[in-house]
Amino acid sequence: MRSESAALRQPSSEAEVPSPPPRADRLRALATEEFDLLIIGGGVTGSGSARDAALRGLKVALVERDDFASGTSSRSSRLIHGGLRYLEHGHLGLVFESSIERRRLLQLAPHLVRPLAFIWPVYEGARVPRWKLNAGLMLYDALSLFRNVKGYQRLNLRQVQEMEPGLRSDGLKGGARYYDAATDDARLTLANAVGASEAGATVLNHASVRGLVLHEGQARGAVVMDHLTGQEVTVRARAIVNATGPWSDEIRKLDAPDHMSSAVRGSKGVHLAVPRERLGHRDALTLLSPKDGRVMFVLPAEGFTIIGTTETSTRAHPAEVRASEADVAYLLESANAFFPDAHLTREDVVSAWAGIRPLVASGYHGAPTDAGSASREHAIDVSPSGVLAISGGKLTTYRVMARDVVDAVERHLGQARRKSPTETLPLPGGDIPSLDAEFAAARAEVGDDATAVHLVRAYGSRWRRVWALTRAEPALARPLADGLPYRAAEAAWGVTHELAHTLSDLLVRRLKVAFETRDQGRAAARVAAEVMAPRLGWDAAETQRQLATYDADALRIFGVDSADA
Repeated sequence: MRSESAALRQPSSEAEVPSPPPRADRLRALATEEFDLLIIGGGVTGSGSARDAALRGLKVALVERDDFASGTSSRSSRLIHGGLRYLEHGHLGLVFESSIERRRLLQLAPHLVRPLAFIWPVYEGARVPRWKLNAGLMLYDALSLFRNVKGYQRLNLRQVQEMEPGLRSDGLKGGARYYDAATDDARLTLANAVGASEAGATVLNHASVRGLVLHEGQARGAVVMDHLTGQEVTVRARAIVNATGPWSDEIRKLDAPDHMSSAVRGSKGVHLAVPRERLGHRDALTLLSPKDGRVMFVLPAEGFTIIGTTETSTRAHPAEVRASEADVAYLLESANAFFPDAHLTREDVVSAWAGIRPLVASGYHGAPTDAGSASREHAIDVSPSGVLAISGGKLTTYRVMARDVVDAVERHLGQARRKSPTETLPLPGGDIPSLDAEFAAARAEVGDDATAVHLVRAYGSRWRRVWALTRAEPALARPLADGLPYRAAEAAWGVTHELAHTLSDLLVRRLKVAFETRDQGRAAARVAAEVMAPRLGWDAAETQRQLATYDADALRIFGVDSADA
């Protein structure tokens, strides 16, 4: 166990941004050292748990089979929200907890989590009439202890039309305006993984668990395969956490192949990105789909609009889940019903993607059977061999889930429970006294408004270090993709400071290039490869192999199936 004071020594300013240890050193540490805790899964919960545990002074290892946030944590609605729709199902405790976490993340990661205004229009005959909406929003504000960004506002017909003139006016009765928050889901996850590393954890992506090591019936480690080198190592640990989300049952099978029931079940959520000018909306919108009455969102994302989400049970493998043409048609038809002048068609879709929400399985901890009504509350259980598994939950409450996991680990190790430092410690880059001042400084130094805003939102107080690379190497100032704010310097920074080892790591997760280009980043991959190759030791043949792998990844993630899986 490391000292807690050492764990809390994190970079205090943008001038102190350490690089992670070389990958070979991290792999060697996994093979030769003994850890207090091994966490399997580098989504937001696993990465958040690794950071929390390391900050408490535990000696932590974190392994992820693909990349940090490569599963559900990069395919969400990108919202940090109280969960207004959960009120319908009576999940008041979850809404209360989510509202507290929303406020906390706005303070601890102001660059990654920002306020977002929502308009909820109400139409004649809607499943949620105006009186019910107003009552719900009053309760929503109360559950946040009236400490949301702003209180909700009732809107009459004229006010809704003034705020969102593109909305269908036929049958419109009025509505309301309320506030939640938007985030970059993948970068929020990455900030936790990087924060864990900076707190002393040994973190390794592209490394999968092939088996558990048992001693007298108790799990005391795991066999880990490094996919980049083919090397296999045995990691020794006093405690093991399964934080693999939709993959949880696969790890559970390694633990008890003949004695297990499913702990998670998949709920597929699909989102589309279209050019923002096609809808012309000003704020985010919460809508009730005319197809089935379920809640859906229209969300601003810089020059794009995200339309989502579906929610259907699925048996698709988490690594292979994709949108289907039926999903795309459902979302386009629903959006067109509210924006009749948009006439969105399949050709307007820049990208479509799907993720699997790891809901607690039916019959497991009393879970319901309907995906839409299933609670996003989480559950922790311990297998007969002592592996702790975290199931359920949602992006907004990841920090609480991580806290509860580490509390359980401390109990498992027979240690006194310590308060989680993540309650007050900013995420990497979150030490920003004034976001507006950072934007102004970035605009003055970078000279391009879109790039300046992007750099601050992505890297927070560390944006200067990223941009400084362009002074040492001017070619790094060139764009990665035409019309987008991403620069080649970010490819270099991704390799040296953000644990990026593949083109997909960079273009799908550390940046949103793949989501915001019609070729899903294939052209940008060639620009990025020129920057990454010398830093990762790729020769010409390896560079071509990496480009081919990226093409396959883009098809796997963003391809659209002709039928539902």
